[in-house]
Amino acid sequence: MHKHNKHSKGYDFEVLVANSPELETFVFTNSHGKSTIDFANPKAVKSLNTALLTLYYGVSYWEFPDDHLCPPIPGRVEYIHLLNDLLVASGLREDVTVLDIGTGATCIYPLLGQAEYGWRFIATEIDKGAYKNAQKIINKNGLDEVITLRFQNNPQWILNDEILPSERVAASMCNPPFYKNETEALEETKRKLKGLGKNTDTIVRNFSGTAQELWYPGGEKAFLHNYLYQSSQLKKNCFWYTSLVSKKDHVKSMETSLKKLGATKIKKLELSLGNKISRVMAWTFLSDKEQRDWNS
Repeated sequence: MHKHNKHSKGYDFEVLVANSPELETFVFTNSHGKSTIDFANPKAVKSLNTALLTLYYGVSYWEFPDDHLCPPIPGRVEYIHLLNDLLVASGLREDVTVLDIGTGATCIYPLLGQAEYGWRFIATEIDKGAYKNAQKIINKNGLDEVITLRFQNNPQWILNDEILPSERVAASMCNPPFYKNETEALEETKRKLKGLGKNTDTIVRNFSGTAQELWYPGGEKAFLHNYLYQSSQLKKNCFWYTSLVSKKDHVKSMETSLKKLGATKIKKLELSLGNKISRVMAWTFLSDKEQRDWNS
């Protein structure tokens, strides 16, 4: 984990419960004598992540329907820290605006980016219910002046009309849908539950998730290549385009496509959470001079 990730040493359940008593219902002592929760229980996962946001990030309100994706805070904030390292290395330290593609009902990246680094956000969302819920979270946390939420009308528009021609953002970030369809998503859930030693006869996703959040026609690869192409149409509007990439097999095809599209720099950032290794791909179309002149 990143050196600035507050969760690199695990969870202090005693402190978390003291600050968020409702979490206590889900905490138990495992066979190793350590406090934990049942990570296959979506209500327990949601309660834990709500407690983390309250204690460490000053989020006073974080409610959303149970069928929406519940993001694990340590992994989401790890992306934030990696992105900050990239921006700092590029001389982008002040007055940073980030585009969050598909912010979801939880608006998680804007909440974390604002709390950790004071970034401003433009956040987009295609699902009307998720959009309304995210706006409620923004309003109730008093963040409406630093987080601008935009509704995405066309499912094929990832960037089109989401960045205005006159706008420039320091970076974009995105957590793409992983699966091609519902069947593929359910099979992956079964695999995870089996690994946890849980019954797979009744499927309950521990992090939940709606169709828009979990699958996209053609899966992650199709989404990413649509994203790459659209970013090439807005070369000067964003310094660093970035995305999580769950499948390492997609990295090579992304690099090939980006070179054809004219990317001037491509970076692969490792995102490590315990034994799980993922990656963030970052690319820019700006020349060296344009990068140097960005803040001027």
